[in-house]
Amino acid sequence: MRAARLMSLVLLLQGRGGMTAAELARELEVSERTVHRDVLALAEAGVPVYADRGRGGGYRLLDGYRTRLTGLDRAEAEALFLSGVPAALREMGLEEVAATARLKAAAALSPGLRDAPSVAAQRFHLDAPGWFAGGDPPPAALAPLARAVWNDLRVQAVYKDSTRTLEPYGLVLKAGAWYLAARLGTRFLIFRVHRFGEVTVLAQSFDRDQDFDLAAFWSEQSAAFTRSLLREVITLRLSERGLRMLRHIADPAALDDALASLQPGGVVRLAVESVEVAFSQVLRFGPEAEVLEPPRLRALVAEAAARMSRLYE
Repeated sequence: MRAARLMSLVLLLQGRGGMTAAELARELEVSERTVHRDVLALAEAGVPVYADRGRGGGYRLLDGYRTRLTGLDRAEAEALFLSGVPAALREMGLEEVAATARLKAAAALSPGLRDAPSVAAQRFHLDAPGWFAGGDPPPAALAPLARAVWNDLRVQAVYKDSTRTLEPYGLVLKAGAWYLAARLGTRFLIFRVHRFGEVTVLAQSFDRDQDFDLAAFWSEQSAAFTRSLLREVITLRLSERGLRMLRHIADPAALDDALASLQPGGVVRLAVESVEVAFSQVLRFGPEAEVLEPPRLRALVAEAAARMSRLYE
C-alpha cells in the first residue's frame, strides 16, 4: 500500500512540476505529516526530491529527473480508455486502476503538455445516466460480470429464475442501465444486468470470436428492439410547423419511414408503439397535427381537445 502511494507521489510531482504538502495530502488522501514522511523515504531511496522554502513553496523533483515507473500494465491500459466515464469505472470496481493509469500517462508527458489532462477535463465531461435517474447502487451482479468480461471467463448465473452458463463478451451502459452481451450456446444475446440473481465466475476461460464487434452488435440489437416495439401505424396531417416538430416527437426508429411516406398536404404515416403512446405524442403537436387514422386515436384526441377548449372558455 505504501509502495503504491510513494509511486503516486513521485508521479504527481513529475506530472505537475511541484506541489505543496497540503495539495499532495489531498490527492493521496493522507495527512500532511504522512506526506513529509513519504518525502523523506523517497530522498533516502535516492529519488531527488527537495523542498522549496518560503511562501508558495512545496516539493519538487530535480529538474530533468524522470522516473521509469510510467509503464502501464494491461489492466491500467484497458481502464485508461474508460477514464472518461468515471461512474462506469466506479461501478465496475476499476476506479483505482484507472487513477493510477492517468497518473502514469500524465507523468510521461513532456513539461509543455502537463496541463493537457486538466485542460480537457475542464472543457468536456460525459454524464452517462439519463435525467431524473435515481441514485440507486449498481447491480450486485455487475462487479463479477465485469471481472469475467475482462478475463474471458465463463459465468454461471441466475437470470429470470433460470440458471445459465454464459460466455460474457462485453458490458454496455445505456442511459444509466447496464446490459451484458454474452454468448449462450451459438447465439449472442443481450441481458439486463439488474435482472441477474447470483453470478458465479467459473475458472473456465473461453476463446472469443475475433469477428465479434461489441459496438456494432449493440447498435444492431438496440435498433431491432426499438423496431419491434413499433407495432401500430397512425396517419397524421401535419402543418409546415408540425413537419418540423416531427423530428423531435417521433421515435427515431420511425422517423425516416415517416418522412419517406410524406404526401401532399402534409399527410404522413407514423409507426408507434401503441395507440396510448401515440395519444401522448400527438398531444405534443397541439394544433399542428390532425389524426386521420385510426378512428379510436382520432376520438381520443378530439375528446382531449374538447375538454381543453372548455377549460379555456
